[in-house]
Amino acid sequence: MKIFLRLLSFSKPYHHYIPEYIVYIFLYIVFGLMNFSLLAPLLDVLFNNNLPVTETAPAFSMSADFFKEYFYFILNKYIQSSGKFGVLIYVCAIIFISILLKNLFGFLSQKVLTRMRVNLLRKLREQLFYQYSHQSLSFFHQEKKGDLLSTLSSDVVEIEGSVVNSIQTIFRDPLVILSTFAMLFYISPQLTLFTLLFFPISGFIISNITTKLRKKANESQTLIGVLLNMAEEAIAGIRIIKGFGAENVVSKKFNQSNQALTKTLKSITNQKELASPISEVLGVTVVLVIIVYGGHLILNGNSGITAAAFIAYIAFYFQIIAPAKNIVTAVASLQRGLAAGERVLRIIDSKQPVLEKENAFEKKSFDNDIVFNNVSFAYNNDTVINKISLTIAKGKTIALVGESGAGKSTLSDLIPRFYDVTDGAILIDDINIKDLTLKSLRSQIAIVSQEAILFNDTVLNNIAFGAEVIDKEAAIQAAKIANAHDFIAELENGYDTTIGDRGMRLSGGQRQRLTIARAVYKNAPILILDEATSALDTESERLVQDAIDKMMKNRTSLIIAHRLSTIRHADEIIVMQKGEIAEKGTHEELITNNGIYSKLVRMQELK
Repeated sequence: MKIFLRLLSFSKPYHHYIPEYIVYIFLYIVFGLMNFSLLAPLLDVLFNNNLPVTETAPAFSMSADFFKEYFYFILNKYIQSSGKFGVLIYVCAIIFISILLKNLFGFLSQKVLTRMRVNLLRKLREQLFYQYSHQSLSFFHQEKKGDLLSTLSSDVVEIEGSVVNSIQTIFRDPLVILSTFAMLFYISPQLTLFTLLFFPISGFIISNITTKLRKKANESQTLIGVLLNMAEEAIAGIRIIKGFGAENVVSKKFNQSNQALTKTLKSITNQKELASPISEVLGVTVVLVIIVYGGHLILNGNSGITAAAFIAYIAFYFQIIAPAKNIVTAVASLQRGLAAGERVLRIIDSKQPVLEKENAFEKKSFDNDIVFNNVSFAYNNDTVINKISLTIAKGKTIALVGESGAGKSTLSDLIPRFYDVTDGAILIDDINIKDLTLKSLRSQIAIVSQEAILFNDTVLNNIAFGAEVIDKEAAIQAAKIANAHDFIAELENGYDTTIGDRGMRLSGGQRQRLTIARAVYKNAPILILDEATSALDTESERLVQDAIDKMMKNRTSLIIAHRLSTIRHADEIIVMQKGEIAEKGTHEELITNNGIYSKLVRMQELK
């Protein structure tokens, strides 16, 4: 129930439609009950000449007896003026109008719930995507991409198909059952108390089914995430799969998971479908027991109700079966939705380790230097950066080198606060970066990473990515600086050409030059280059390196490089080892020292 109410909270504000819904559903129930309340007098008109005679209108009171006596008063007047056939037409007309109004108010209540439903789903998707786009990088190290996609797609769809679609049943049908029971108590308390003995038995049977459903639903949602993750990996790594002839291997693994999911879904569907017929069989069984028991009382003259009232009682009881069946089906269906809801809420409630201060300072320029003051960073209790102190003066080029896992990329990721330092502080112009707004901090930094990350959009939109207003001339100029303008001009639609998923319509060198053009367009004073040429061929590397050299002019640059030839002219080279600074100096100084850097250079035969 807690998860259900939490999910409904995303459809706020309630006050827009809850009062409206209550009014509509109340009128829906009233006119629904009226149809069957008229059944007994209708049968009396048709088959019984001894109608209760009410010559004068009863005194008004808010009681069922008043409305009953007043109705019979009207019937007697109509019998006197129009005969029994006229009364029959009159009663049928009232039944028709009440059915019409019942369905009208049912439709209006459904419209209210539709507004609630679409608002809830919109908010859930927005909240999930907000978390995906605002979480720190550590969040994505812990989560599988397939699970995240599964949560945004199949879990939200599951919530729509079960939780949201169950709202009407859960809100309306219990009220229908309660009001119908009130009428049954009014007609015959003796019979109604007798029927209540069967409810604990029904509840026990149904609860066993729904408990199993919840467990199976969690399993199915997990398996869907596994399948999506496998599919995403296969699509991204299709070249390697084909190159190693592993098509059958990955297909076999996928099929095994798919078979497990199929088995789980089949079990869920069977148990879910079992709930409805069981509830109907139990309901009809109770009605048959009532007919036998009530018929026995009537035949022996011990019931206290007429035959017409007994038929109306049975008709009322049949009205309980449908909503009871709906509730059982909804509760069974709800288990899958609640399992999906748990996964969605886990993402929405996940804490963001990188937070902006309330009164954060907005910095509009970079004037002096970047200072790492005794900085440490640990991930899952494993120290990645250990007490590093470093100053990067404005306009200088600093290079980070070292073996894989030395902490180079992590150190650069601390500057834009992709992660927060565990200890120490990073200062920009003597201001702790934690005191700056994230937007203003990151506006000072442009990043070119090893993997050319592009989007399935036009060349122009990729270059001007993040800009609310695009300056095409500035984008063209940025492309020229990045040595990208010539190949862009040769594309079918130039700067308006869509480059495909992850820019797959372009070569590796072209993609990397676009990312450089994107960094140039941003025109940020601080530049971070994370192994930007390591995955390129010689010709592409030359073009990209030339673009990088032009981009770095008049900028403060932090370069992470495996190809040491690209950093020989850096103002300072920092050699990292196991999260610490092992050496630092210019290329010539480090070669002379004959240390770690010199060894790396000899290994690449650059000496």
